[in-house]
Amino acid sequence: MANHAVDMGRQLGAEELASLFSEVVKEVWLEIGFGAGEHLIWQAAENPHVGLIGAEPYVNGVVAALSALEARRLGGRVKIHPEDAISLLNWLPEACLSRAFVLFPDPWPKKRHRERRIFSPMLLDKLSRLLRSGAELRFASDIEDYAESATEHARAHPDFEVAHIVTSADRDALPDWPMTRYEEKASKEGRSSTFISMRRRAWQAA
Repeated sequence: MANHAVDMGRQLGAEELASLFSEVVKEVWLEIGFGAGEHLIWQAAENPHVGLIGAEPYVNGVVAALSALEARRLGGRVKIHPEDAISLLNWLPEACLSRAFVLFPDPWPKKRHRERRIFSPMLLDKLSRLLRSGAELRFASDIEDYAESATEHARAHPDFEVAHIVTSADRDALPDWPMTRYEEKASKEGRSSTFISMRRRAWQAA
């Protein structure tokens, strides 16, 4: 794990973040809550110019992702943060990310628990600091009201705009958005998924 862990012992600038990786990368992407790592690993395999950072607090998911990274020899461009994402978001430098993913997060379906949902105005505030001008933020959920609230949060935030929204019926329109086990499970249980692409508006000069 040590070779794949994000070293937060030193503060880096946006242009220095690529030095986390043992291979040369031109961009850095972040996935918050990568599950077992299927999507993280697919993106690493398909985008050899990108370094990916994945945050996931559940041990089983981290172990599965690390095994797959070793098997596919992709570890040089992937770093793992095996904890809650908040400390990582606070550590990352301003305007350092070209893309971020929040895919099928815990839905907390009961109304009294919805304040625990990770996709929130607070998360958008943190990501707006980290995403470069024009950077893409992707969200997906098989819970309709979660997708609706995510869209509302993005539209209400001054630093984001909703680029497009696609459902399972138009899945073919997402060639670089691979299916994960969460989406497959939802499909088998008869639930459509919603995929939302948001853009970070241009940074304004101070």
